[in-house]
Amino acid sequence: MHHLNLHYVYIMVKSINLMVRISNHNLIKLLIENSRTSYVEIAKKLGVSEAAVRKRIKRLEDLGVIRRYTIDVDPKRLGYEVLAIIGLDVEPEHLLKIMEELRSREEAVKLYLTSGDHMLIIECWFKNSREFSSFIKGLESREGVRRVCPAIILERLK
Repeated sequence: MHHLNLHYVYIMVKSINLMVRISNHNLIKLLIENSRTSYVEIAKKLGVSEAAVRKRIKRLEDLGVIRRYTIDVDPKRLGYEVLAIIGLDVEPEHLLKIMEELRSREEAVKLYLTSGDHMLIIECWFKNSREFSSFIKGLESREGVRRVCPAIILERLK
C-alpha cells in the first residue's frame, strides 16, 4: 500500500510540473511566430506533451487571451507601395464618428485608440503616393480633426 501511494504522488508531481513548465509567454511567442505550428511541434519545443499544449491553448482561447489566428503579409508584395503610421488628434465630440469612419476605410488596416501623443493611431497601406496624399488631405479637411501626423514606414524591424 505504501508503494502505491508513492507512485501516485510521483504521478501527481509530474503532471503538476508539466502544467507549470508551459509558459504562456513562450507558447504565445511560438504562435505569433507561426500560428500554423502543430501542437506536436510546439510540445517538442517546450518539452511537454501534445495534450498539455492543446489544453493550454484551449484555456487561453476560452479566457480570450488568444482571440483569433491570423497571417502576416508583406503589403509591398500585394502592390502597396506606401505604408504609413498616422497619428490623429481629434476634438472629443467628433471622436466616435471619426473612429467609425476610419474603421470602414479600406486603407486603414489597423486602428488604435491611445493615451499617448495622439488620440488615434492608424496603420495604412496605399498603392502609391497619390493615394497617400489624398488620404492625408481628406483627414486634414475633416471636421473635428485637429492634427494629422503621418510617418511613412521605411522598414519593418520586428
